[in-house]
Amino acid sequence: MKKIMTLALAAPLFSGPALAKETVSCVTTDNAQVEKLFDRWNASLQSGDARRVADNYLSDAVLLPTVSNQIRLTDAERVDYFEHFLAKKPTGKIDSRTIRTGCNKAIDTGTYTFTFADNSTVSARYTFTYAWDGKDWRISTHHSSAMPEI
Repeated sequence: MKKIMTLALAAPLFSGPALAKETVSCVTTDNAQVEKLFDRWNASLQSGDARRVADNYLSDAVLLPTVSNQIRLTDAERVDYFEHFLAKKPTGKIDSRTIRTGCNKAIDTGTYTFTFADNSTVSARYTFTYAWDGKDWRISTHHSSAMPEI
């Protein structure tokens, strides 16, 4: 469910006579929709198509992946990561989560487990931040790190 509010700011965002009054659109979401955003991302993993997975991200999104030390800052870098990750045929499952929502943004953070085709697993902590791009919710940052050994 999308809620759209328009806020007229009393003070300009920037100085100057042409910018005396700015209008900001505020799109909000709810927990159920944020949960579906993870499901959409996870379904794109099942497709085996790295480009389809990368399409979930803003073009300037930051990916700090689970099984790579390289930060991925471009579409090409994210596609490269997912090409290798998808070769293992992963399926993700949320173990625990906390969701926070706001104006044009949402945060989903918690733990998840990936199961691979060879039945191996990796448990990780994650944070997805989502931003409204004017048409859809896209991942703006994705941090995933394997759970530390105890």
